[in-house]
Amino acid sequence: MLKLPGLIDLHVHVREPGQTHKEDWDTATASALAGGVTMILAMPNTRPPIVDAMTLDLALEAARQKARCDYAQFLGAGPVVKATHAPPLPVAGLKMYLDSTFGELRLDDMTLWQEHFKTWPKSLPIVAHSESRSMAAVILMAAIYDRPVHIAHISLKEEMLLIRAAKERGIQVTCEVCPHHLFLTKDDIPAISHGHPGRGDVRPRLATRADVDALWDNLDVIDCFATDHAPHTMAEKDGQDPPPGFPGVETLLPLLLTAVDEGRLTLDQVIQKSVINPRKIFSLPEQPETWVEVDENAEYEIKAQELFSRCGWTPFEGWQVKGRVRRVVLRGKTAFEDGKILAKPGYGENIRK
Repeated sequence: MLKLPGLIDLHVHVREPGQTHKEDWDTATASALAGGVTMILAMPNTRPPIVDAMTLDLALEAARQKARCDYAQFLGAGPVVKATHAPPLPVAGLKMYLDSTFGELRLDDMTLWQEHFKTWPKSLPIVAHSESRSMAAVILMAAIYDRPVHIAHISLKEEMLLIRAAKERGIQVTCEVCPHHLFLTKDDIPAISHGHPGRGDVRPRLATRADVDALWDNLDVIDCFATDHAPHTMAEKDGQDPPPGFPGVETLLPLLLTAVDEGRLTLDQVIQKSVINPRKIFSLPEQPETWVEVDENAEYEIKAQELFSRCGWTPFEGWQVKGRVRRVVLRGKTAFEDGKILAKPGYGENIRK
């Protein structure tokens, strides 16, 4: 049996408030625990979006009642900068949506980017959903205002090479990559979709084999693994206007451990990019008496019907993986064991309180 520290997923869409038919704090954190994730950072593009003290209270009250693992909530960068930033709020950081996304928080006006970079407290991180040229622009902002920026879900070779160049020049930039961008290409969309193209739609989009190879070739530049767990129901994904996004928090660890078994990753890299680096970049506390026990020799097939997410599907349906989570201990108590969630709703703690 392999014993690992509890993983941190710094990019999870809980969907509460407003869209609990997709997911909520209960099901998202249950899914996290089943996947060996003991802390999540929740994204702000809910309905309503989390952009001020009032909407933050909505999310945190739901989390207080329902969350089974530890958590923090991001604030969204809105069009009214002062309302977003004052007074300082107990949040994971500021999320800036600068490219095509799901929800109402996209910022197209670059002067707003500047105001957020100038005024957001330097003690809290800024995370940017930015792709290609907008990513280049936000890295420039980090250089101009001399503050760190974390780039979410990179997927392209050009992004990878730009981040490497920025780091080599001392610019304070970190980045994450998602399992679906490491393990899937756009050529996999027909197999994911089963005749329903919406099931293969995600932001950033699945890329080419050359892009995926560039991610693997530059693992030393990638700071974190994060899932961008973005649940939508099958009916929504198969509908006329399918929303982009894949669920992923529960399949993160088995996919990574399978890559370890295949010699593509090391266990040290998994721990560094799923625990140590997220903790450092986001100033997250250590979780005492917290660990994950994995049967590293267990081989099994990923099946949506066995997952805890409310959305009811996975792009990795039918994948053969090696490494099954058997037990999760969170703050000294068994939170998950042999397929059963044992942590009660509300056991999770807000690590920013």
